[in-house]
Amino acid sequence: MNLPDLRLNYDPIDPDQFDRPIVSMCIETGEHGDELPLHSHKKGQLVVASHGSVMCRAPGGLWIVPPQGAVWIPPGVMHSNCVSDHGKVYLVFIDPLASMLPNTCCTFTISSLVRELIHRLSVFPPLYPVEGPTSRLGRVLLDELVQMSTEQMYLPISTDSRLQHLAASLLNDPGDRSTIDELAARYAMSVRTFARLVLKETGMTFGRWRQRLHILVALQRLTAGSSVQAVSLDLGYETPSAFITMFKKTMGKSPRRFLAERSSFSSQQPFT
Repeated sequence: MNLPDLRLNYDPIDPDQFDRPIVSMCIETGEHGDELPLHSHKKGQLVVASHGSVMCRAPGGLWIVPPQGAVWIPPGVMHSNCVSDHGKVYLVFIDPLASMLPNTCCTFTISSLVRELIHRLSVFPPLYPVEGPTSRLGRVLLDELVQMSTEQMYLPISTDSRLQHLAASLLNDPGDRSTIDELAARYAMSVRTFARLVLKETGMTFGRWRQRLHILVALQRLTAGSSVQAVSLDLGYETPSAFITMFKKTMGKSPRRFLAERSSFSSQQPFT
């Protein structure tokens, strides 16, 4: 599936070489990289965005993480991560026997304590002493991780080739405002058949599914520095207020407030 903005701009890491229950690393990205092919490893992976955003491709969908959020990729799940240009992320690798985290991909809200523990653990070498202060720090982090609250920052993508093509098309051109009638005709289906297919394969109506896509694209672009006005135009909204209304209805607050709260919260913390 040819999806945009899924490219590798940091050196890949093999976490299975580190015989520790939890390892944290800090990665700073450049720009204009290539996508890392879908891969998996024995350890689970928590990707935490400090600056910029992260988009994770995995079977069944795309997950995006704005600053101060995280995406969890369980052990053995095929995935590929893309960090926004000039971003900064923490990669936390967790042995499946060390923690009872979910067995499906999901996104989390990261508390100030978890962020600081991740940052602190990343300062130490991955092969830290099995017994000692660093090991105890890791155990505290594992205890805290299982208490994190989940978010719905993902776009379900079906294995159906027609819906994969549609997802790629709309991600490449999110401003495409084709009606459901036009899209159904594009894939040689009746409107009823098209609507049923989307609902069956994604668990959402087409309108909600496209709205979720717009939210993910908006978060990715807003955290990269685009203005609300520019993003609303890119997504095909007639006015910024129409986009803000959609965003607020879905996320519970306006784009500026959503990002300002995360930015303000993170600026008070040593996690940088």
